[in-house]
Amino acid sequence: MQTIFKFISENCVNMLVLALDVMDEKRAVKIAEQVSEHVSAIKVNYPLVLSVGIDVIETLSEIKPVIADFKVADIPYTSRLIAEIAFGKGAGAIIAHGFAGRDTLTELREVADRYGGEVYVVTELSSPGGREFMSAHVPEMVRAAVETGCDGLIAPGTRPGRIREVRALAPGLKILCPGIGAQGGSVEDAVRAGADGIIVGRSIYGADDPVEAARKFREELESALNSVKHEKAN
Repeated sequence: MQTIFKFISENCVNMLVLALDVMDEKRAVKIAEQVSEHVSAIKVNYPLVLSVGIDVIETLSEIKPVIADFKVADIPYTSRLIAEIAFGKGAGAIIAHGFAGRDTLTELREVADRYGGEVYVVTELSSPGGREFMSAHVPEMVRAAVETGCDGLIAPGTRPGRIREVRALAPGLKILCPGIGAQGGSVEDAVRAGADGIIVGRSIYGADDPVEAARKFREELESALNSVKHEKAN
């Protein structure tokens, strides 16, 4: 198993994550293989796992590192069981909700450490409903992620202002942003706000030409990251 950012640092110059929310294993594998040249990791969520089974993580991990996006939000004991299954099947990282609290994040961190994996914490959903209950508690969730030694944060690509806030609160953690493409988020805006990478689903796997769509997102991401890096150097 390769952890996500170790894989990136050794093999890639971008962090484009494919959110593979399809419900057919053959289609999922085909798309993953087709776009593997352009993406850094594959994010697997409930639609695919509930449709075809947990073993799909193992299958996809042979193509690219897999992030198990189970948005874990349960008591520590149950969260540990979920993490054990995900990492045991070859996932390189798992995503949890920050509102589950430090005890759950600590439990996930311990499991991830045994597998050499990573933990990413959701601070706020990229959908409009993410503002209803999560926005007011973003600082607390970010602090919990930092204090429990998590590897990164999931911040809404649809809200550059929130990304800036999260970046300021956690300068040492990686930030991945969903909501790019179909939900209206901009690659350029997300990167300039502090994102290290983006998560794209429908705009790639739902495209007439997924390979071309992935290539364009990769190039746009690399251009934005290089531009920001150049500006900081000067």
